[in-house]
Formats: sequence, C-alpha cells, structure tokens
Amino acid sequence: MREITEEKLNNYIERTREAIEIIKKGMPPRRSLLYDIAKDFLTMIESYYKDALAFKEKGDYINAFASLNYAYGWIDAGVRLGLFDVGDDDVRFTLAK
Repeated sequence: MREITEEKLNNYIERTREAIEIIKKGMPPRRSLLYDIAKDFLTMIESYYKDALAFKEKGDYINAFASLNYAYGWIDAGVRLGLFDVGDDDVRFTLAK
C-alpha cells in the first residue's frame, strides 16, 4: 500500500487521542521534579497532535500521519522514562519491561 487512507488516518487520530487522555491521568504529582518535564513532553505531544488535525483538514494525509507518529514517539518516550503512569497497558504503550 502506498497511500494513507482516511480510515487509517482516523484510526490513528483516535488512538493518539485516547493515549493523550490516559497519560494526562498518569502525570507525576505537581510537586515532583518530573512534573515540569512531563508537562514539556505533553506540550510537544499535543502540538504534534494538533498539527495532525490541521494537516488532515487541509487534505495533507502524509504530514498528518507523520505528525501523529511524532506525537506517539513522544508518548512512548515519556512512558518508558516513567514520566507518565499508564499501568501495565502494553497494548497502547511501549513499556520499559
């Protein structure tokens, strides 16, 4: 397959949206030294997610898909570093162990 279908893109948008909601619930305590780092990661994640939505709106599915992949890269990096507590959810996230 050499194209990104609307169905595939919508699936990835939904999966990323769900992951963002989960990691928001798993943020470190505000007084933790890791909180500011987690907030920075979340800012990057949400920025790439919003970019994906904007690219999709313009019909640019390639860059929308690329933006979602960047967002999920930040998500998985944050999860693996322990910035976000996602429990044992190794279906949506790449856990360290």
